[in-house]
Amino acid sequence: ILPKRRRLNKLILPLQQGPDLPFEQFVWTVEECCPQTASAVTLRLDEMANGELRDMEHFFSTLPTPFTSFDTEAYKTSVVGLFMRHMLLAYNKLSFSQVYKLYKSLQQYYHSQEEGSLPALTFEWSDMDLASTEDTVGDRIDKDDSPLHKSELRFVTFLQVSCAIFKYLSLKPAALQEELNNMLKFNPDFAEAHYLNYLNSMRVQDIFLSAHSLLHYFDRLILSGSEGKSNGDEGYGRSLRYAALNLASLHCRFGHYQQANLALQEAIRIAQESNDHVCLQHCLSWLYTLEQMKGSDSTVLTEDSVKMAAHFCLPYLASLGIQSLVQQGATQGKTAHKLMDALKDTDILHWKHSLSELIEISLAQTTSIWRMYGKSTMSAQQAQLLLNMSSLEPVNFGVHQNNTEAFAVALCHLAELHAEQGLYRAVSEILRHLKEQFPPHTQHAKLWMLCDLKIQFERHMNEGKYHLAEPLIVAMSALDKTQGLYRKALVLKVLNRSTEAYSVLQRLQVLCDKTKCTELAIRVMLSTAELHWESSGFSTALPLLLQALALARQHHLQSLASETILHLAFTQLMLGVPEQALSVLHEAIEPVLAHGSVMDKGRALLLMARCQMDVAGGFVAFSADLNTLALAVDTLSEAAAYFSKLNCKERLREIHYFQALLYRTLGQNSQCNKSAMHFRLLDQELQTPAPPVSMRL
Repeated sequence: ILPKRRRLNKLILPLQQGPDLPFEQFVWTVEECCPQTASAVTLRLDEMANGELRDMEHFFSTLPTPFTSFDTEAYKTSVVGLFMRHMLLAYNKLSFSQVYKLYKSLQQYYHSQEEGSLPALTFEWSDMDLASTEDTVGDRIDKDDSPLHKSELRFVTFLQVSCAIFKYLSLKPAALQEELNNMLKFNPDFAEAHYLNYLNSMRVQDIFLSAHSLLHYFDRLILSGSEGKSNGDEGYGRSLRYAALNLASLHCRFGHYQQANLALQEAIRIAQESNDHVCLQHCLSWLYTLEQMKGSDSTVLTEDSVKMAAHFCLPYLASLGIQSLVQQGATQGKTAHKLMDALKDTDILHWKHSLSELIEISLAQTTSIWRMYGKSTMSAQQAQLLLNMSSLEPVNFGVHQNNTEAFAVALCHLAELHAEQGLYRAVSEILRHLKEQFPPHTQHAKLWMLCDLKIQFERHMNEGKYHLAEPLIVAMSALDKTQGLYRKALVLKVLNRSTEAYSVLQRLQVLCDKTKCTELAIRVMLSTAELHWESSGFSTALPLLLQALALARQHHLQSLASETILHLAFTQLMLGVPEQALSVLHEAIEPVLAHGSVMDKGRALLLMARCQMDVAGGFVAFSADLNTLALAVDTLSEAAAYFSKLNCKERLREIHYFQALLYRTLGQNSQCNKSAMHFRLLDQELQTPAPPVSMRL
């Protein structure tokens, strides 16, 4: 008996909170859990549906009240007791016409099984004109009943909005908006429906409707309180301060920093007057978030927030603060082990308090940190761990909680990591899933849009299709101005419009210094150094490259440090010291081959082959070191394999050119002719002059 009772108790909650099931599915669900209960339920429903209206009235009149059932599951503080209390209150306030409609709907629901279809319960409280004073037979209800109808309407609409919230993950924004419009049509003063309208508007980035719904929510919430107090935990004061706080968060999300700051100061003032420490902690969390979004240093504010949240036993806010400190530490050059130790401590807190949302954020943050440090394998591992979390369970209809920002970030990282390895078919699958999970105009769609544009841009640049890469810059600039500017400089540089490219890079350098974006600042330095190669000479690029290397090592950015070393090695090669260039290159080759992209691996090996050729003495057979030249041939073949994955024909043309020279020096005429033929075919296909080999890494 006890196991069956436990199974039944576990079944009650999803049946109460979920939408109405078709009758046969409902009976089958209960029967699978407890056959005796299913039989009793079916018998009782049969008596009411095939009997008369008084049979349903008899059921409600004989139902035990939660206040008298001390020895059953229907005790007043139990889940069943609360549900029965709401149900009895709602039923007792129904007019006769509404009771009759409820009865007819029950009959239709029960007999739907005989018609071969499985519709859910078709009785909708919103279908009733509950504000009407006229019933089905033309009888009039006294005007004294109107307060009961208003209360009943509020309760019934509350059930609807609860169901809408429960289905929030599975409904598309348009479908949810239609349901909300129906609710507000019958009860425009229902505050909770306005709040759900606000959340739905946030999903589609509709700032006007979201602000409008949020203000309506708090207006209705304040007006509905008949005995509210100006201070304390209840009443007008609490609604007002949280209204200001929500308005501040809304403006924060849309980048309206001045309006957000004004609303936040108002919330702080009201919370201080009310001595509401919890609200003040939320305000402090948004305050340091606002400072971060404006590009200011908010470390002190964040540390104060963490200390106060721990003092008031608010683990959620404390963990958010620590994660924010970790993010700031990563941009300020903290070592990886310190950041990971901090995240490990927060993870213990997350699992202790079952904060699944913060667990996801922690894993997404770890993914981003490892990628920033240039550890692509560790980054991919953390992303996969997030996507395969065993703690995620379906909330309803097979829908998992995977439409959060953390999942979008992890999937975008995976897409970019696969693109770096030339696995574009897998990239297409990941992006397709992202587009389905985060439709355009929804809250986190900007993440995959920018990711998609960056991948397309890099692919076109690798393939030498600059005319296809250039149009993407406008769309990218609309999503991220700095990323768009950087890509514009890259296109201008390859199109030999050096003056324009240099001007854009200078603007970017100023912007990076202002926003303290170290990664982009280093990339700007490397691109500027490449412009120096083409204009003022290789020696003028050395100070800039050494500055970039120092900055990359200071912030532990291994990937960028390796790329900078490649630039230094190439500069030394062009300055006539190939031995020194080869020695420097050996320092970077291992991390590049372990964690670098396919393009980086190919460039590193091509550079190594050129260093080996110069060290061997060039292409004069009687004076060259033939063993070293043979080693260079193998290195070029390995580089060609990487460039072939990316369909990088310009690089392949360059490799075949060097191979033809090497094979001729080594006396391998057949291989020389083969490489020369490949070079000629690619040269004819590209129909563009090859850039000077001394001007490109």
